[in-house]
Formats: sequence, C-alpha cells, structure tokens
Amino acid sequence: MDKRFLATLAALGGTTIYALNHTIAKDVMPTFVQGFGFIMIRLIGGTILFWTVSMFLPKQTIARTDIRHLVRAAFLGMGINMLAFFKGLEYSTPINSTVIITTTPIMVFLFSVILLKEQMARYRVIGVLLGFLGALSLILFNQHAPPNASNIPLGNFLFVVNASTYGLYMIYVKPLSEKYNTIHLLKWLFLIGLVMSSPLALPEFLAVNWKQIPLPIWGRIGFVVLGTTFINYLLMLYALRHLRATTLSVFTYIQPIMGIMFALAVGADQMNAIKWLAIAFVLVGVYLVTKREQSPAA
Repeated sequence: MDKRFLATLAALGGTTIYALNHTIAKDVMPTFVQGFGFIMIRLIGGTILFWTVSMFLPKQTIARTDIRHLVRAAFLGMGINMLAFFKGLEYSTPINSTVIITTTPIMVFLFSVILLKEQMARYRVIGVLLGFLGALSLILFNQHAPPNASNIPLGNFLFVVNASTYGLYMIYVKPLSEKYNTIHLLKWLFLIGLVMSSPLALPEFLAVNWKQIPLPIWGRIGFVVLGTTFINYLLMLYALRHLRATTLSVFTYIQPIMGIMFALAVGADQMNAIKWLAIAFVLVGVYLVTKREQSPAA
C-alpha cells in the first residue's frame, strides 16, 4: 500500500484522537488535576510506555551530533508546547483550544519559509488561509464560558504559544524522524521533556488528591496517556516521516470539525448554516494544501 496514503490515514487518526482530547482532558481540569500536574502525568506515562516498548526493538543510539537537535525538539514539543496547552486548557475552553490550535499550519508555513527556505505554491497559500478562516469562524460562533474556564484570554494566549512551539517542533523533529526509529526517538523526547518540565509541573502533580478521583475520571486520564500521548505520537511521527511538515500540520484543521461532532454527539452544541459554511472552508483548505503539485506535461 502507498506509504503516502498510509501516512495520510495516520495523520487523520492522530488528529481525531487529539480533537477528542480537548474535551476529555478538560473534564479532568482543574477540578481533579491542575494543568501542570496533568502534564507530569502525561510525560511520566509516555516515558514509561515508550521506554518499555523500546526494549523489544533493536537498539539504536542517538548520534552525538544530533543530541542538541533532540534536546531542542524536546524543549519545544514536550516542554513549552505541553505546558502551554494544558495550562491554557485549564483556563479556557475545549472549543477555543480546538480552533486556535488550527493556526499551527500558519506557523509551520512561516517557519518553513524562514528556516527551510521552503517554496509554497499559490494554491497552498490559499488553502492555508481558507482553512484558517473557516477555523476562526467556528470559534466566533462557539463562545461558551463554563464555570471551569477561569481566565479565557490568558488561556487563549497560551494556545497561540502552543501552536507556535508545535509548529517549530514539527520542523525540527522531521529530520530526526527520518533518521531514527519512532519509538527510540519518542522515548528520548519524552524523557528529556519530563526532566525539563519537572520544576514547573512537579508541585501540582504532588498536590493531586488521588483518592478523590472517581473511576470515570481515571478513564479520561487513561485516554490522555495511552491515546493522546502514546498512540497519537506514534501516528503523527509516522505521518511526518512520509509527509511534508506543512502538509501534515494542516490536518489540525480537522480538529474543530471533530470537536463539533463530539459536542453534537453529547448534546453540548447545535449546528447552523454559518457553521456548515465554516466546515466547508476547512475541508477545502485541507484539500488544497495536501494536493500534489502537477508535473508539467512533456
């Protein structure tokens, strides 16, 4: 089967898991676990899972020349990125996080042009802008501030930080993903991220009252650790290995659609003509940015 097709399916699967993560993780915060404490849970779980699986694979050593690139990727993707996302989700709403993070392709595009001198066809630029316009219109018609969203402006700003650092992470981790086994790469990324995040995350982790967490909340924590952390990162790194960073990042546009579908399924939202139009913009944007460039006829 075509690797590009499999990579596209992996990107779609990873994006779907992450879209559900916004609402599921929010059910945990801040009532049972605060944002930084949740990061500690995720990083510990991810580190244990990836190191355990790596024991059953052929050994692979990170080249000394790649260590600084590995640390930089971990700092962006498992450090600042996670800290900003979970703290932002603690302060804001799942819909806001779902939509604002769709600015990631814009960030990847800008960073790719600046750092990688990547050329972007005009129709891909139009696709990025259309997708961003559609995602932005979704947030304008989904303003909902529940009691557990204490500081929406700060939370939304942290989501922008999250999108920016994740965009940089995707660019810096791509060469490493092409060189090293996915599991071995992730085990080091999560371990380094755990060490870097501990000074901020450890106090909130230690403050968790584990005995008062009900079983359904444990299920949501399990989804974040196993689904969002383990399975999602495997799928997205596989996709990154076979797709361009700008192409892969556009799949974050699907997150608002999945978020709305999930909200409809649980009776938390309703559709209208404007929302359908916004979804159309998102889908057209995804199509344009992922479309292959046509070779000129001979």
